[in-house]
Amino acid sequence: MGACVEPTQFAGLEPGSAQLLLATDVLRRANSSPLCGCGFPAASSPAEKADDVLGHGDEEDDEHHDWHEDLYGLRNLHLGVEPPVHDPRDEGTADAWVERSPSLVRLTGKHPFNGEPPLSRLMEHGFVTPGPLHYVRNHGAVPRGFWATWTVEVTGLVRRPARLTMDELVGSFPALELPVTLACSSGRRKEQNMARQTLGFNWGPGAVSTSVWRGARLRDVLLRRCGGVERGALYVCFEGAEDLPGGGGTKYGTSISLERAMDPTMDVMLAYMQNGGPLLPDHGFPVRLIVPGCTAGRMVKWLRRIVVSTTESDNYYHYRDNRFFPSHVDVELAEAEGWWYKPEYVINEMNINSVITTPGHGDILPINATTTQSAYTVKGFAYSGESCM
Repeated sequence: MGACVEPTQFAGLEPGSAQLLLATDVLRRANSSPLCGCGFPAASSPAEKADDVLGHGDEEDDEHHDWHEDLYGLRNLHLGVEPPVHDPRDEGTADAWVERSPSLVRLTGKHPFNGEPPLSRLMEHGFVTPGPLHYVRNHGAVPRGFWATWTVEVTGLVRRPARLTMDELVGSFPALELPVTLACSSGRRKEQNMARQTLGFNWGPGAVSTSVWRGARLRDVLLRRCGGVERGALYVCFEGAEDLPGGGGTKYGTSISLERAMDPTMDVMLAYMQNGGPLLPDHGFPVRLIVPGCTAGRMVKWLRRIVVSTTESDNYYHYRDNRFFPSHVDVELAEAEGWWYKPEYVINEMNINSVITTPGHGDILPINATTTQSAYTVKGFAYSGESCM
């Protein structure tokens, strides 16, 4: 996500430095990760890997001193952010133990929790969104995971099935760290519902957030720990830990193509850190999937199981979420004619989008002899997915 605001996260840059940078270029210029000192191994990047292959890894970077060591401003990211608290509306639910930011706009009443930050707060913090203000999409209660006992099973068409502990995931694979924007496929649904009511609730334009994620590449897990995949494998399926009502009772699950999972340029990762600390409960603690460029519905939280398969996931939510039908298709027609299973209506890549935040909705801009003599700054943000520039 790019925001047309003062780049507070980059205040440490030397005067004259470019303000808009590719994440890989930023990482190439750094000698150390912005998350160093947190007890996890130093992170690598695709750019660093390319430098090693090309024989550039030992070259001195003359421009290194132009960059502040805290590249994403994580040290000061939480300044001015209210600490998460227990919300009285969660009392008596399975989420009573979860602390949340009081600034999030609650969209689904009592339970499950779904919320987004006000646009003013999203813009205030610029490129990287503080964890407590990151939008939340939950289908049910938040699983209560524990680092010491959590495992991720890897099975299916792999040569060596495995069960990874969190310590193994952190210690056995090179750490990758990238800023990745997540956006809900249903973002701005409120505007759609104003024209014609849909199945979903009223997401506004704030269902988009960017965090600095750290984790192990899925590719490394499949190659190094599992010895690669068997012939005929085409998809990688993922399953979370939450117990959900859909389809008569199931976990949340989905899949991506094996081609995407194994492509070293796609940076698909099993993330265990967000903005310099452990994942927050609402965002998948202790581990979740991150698929840069994809809609967030493909990024399974509270990850428990990975299955390499010849077919895509048959999970209820894989087919019933992240679909966009023509306007004449209602629920009855979708059921009768099998629209849920038509691949041309699936949402995989994150759609291009843009939002004007200043002037705000309902603002009135007077036009008179005084106002026409001065400039008015229009502000907002835009983002895109895999295939859009």
